[in-house]
Amino acid sequence: MELRQLSYFVTVADELHFGRAAERLHIVQSAVSQQIRRLERELGAELFDRSPRHVRLTGAGQRLLPEARAVLAAAERAREAVARPRGLRLATSTGLGEHLDRVLAEFAARAPGVPVELVSAGARERLEQVVDERVDAAFVRSCDPVPGVRIVPLWDDPLVAVLPATHPLAARPELALGDLAGLPLSITPRRANPALVDLVVGACHDAGFEPVPGPVGGSLQDRLATIGAGVVPQWTVVYASHARVLHSPRVAFVPFGAPGLALATGLAVRAKGAVGEEREDGGREVGRERPGGELGVFIEACRAASSAVPAGARTP
Repeated sequence: MELRQLSYFVTVADELHFGRAAERLHIVQSAVSQQIRRLERELGAELFDRSPRHVRLTGAGQRLLPEARAVLAAAERAREAVARPRGLRLATSTGLGEHLDRVLAEFAARAPGVPVELVSAGARERLEQVVDERVDAAFVRSCDPVPGVRIVPLWDDPLVAVLPATHPLAARPELALGDLAGLPLSITPRRANPALVDLVVGACHDAGFEPVPGPVGGSLQDRLATIGAGVVPQWTVVYASHARVLHSPRVAFVPFGAPGLALATGLAVRAKGAVGEEREDGGREVGRERPGGELGVFIEACRAASSAVPAGARTP
């Protein structure tokens, strides 16, 4: 008796049609019939009642079916026990800073030996990668709903102001947005991070001023270098968690006074088959139903790591 024969038998029992079973197995119908006949000869009993109009399980077939399923399930568990974990592929961005360190450490403690591959991408591309399954999940901030994706809430990311270290405002323990009204704002283009730009510009309007346009574009490191040079005093924002891992002695990172500025961070996962979703049969989906539920464990690690997040940053 071979596992292949049992697999063919279970598929025919599910379909009660040799042709449909062959389609599911991606083989020709004659091969299915041949293997079922061999299994019947070995067992000394007919497993299916075949007629031109229907295919039905015989009494022997009905007794064999649960045993065959159990054997196939045991074989699959045996394969999984020795297989290298598939791991997780996550879309991320550099602005996560200390958050990412904490999350990865927490996940490693909960799922030792499970590899994690990080993929850096823009905000829109990250969501596209989740939809088409190029990644298992993606860190996102305050994004609009996307068909096929749901967002698991994680934590709020406070923003801090970045100023030349020599500027008088850099010595303050915290800033009001109005304090920056006369300085040019150097920020990423809106197309690259609409949630961030809209938050900062909208907050400036609420504070009663239109931000003075400064240089737009370039990498964050380039913006920090330009601000640190202090030739033309200007400001930008970074996430507090990122500020704590940056090493830029020529700039100062100053928190905003209450209520401050913050963006909500979440984990984008596929809406269908996402962690904790109900299936039609009443079961639970866990991370594409991979063995071990690595995605579910990763979300638990994210939530655990977020419980000890500092509120802001002064300087790294």
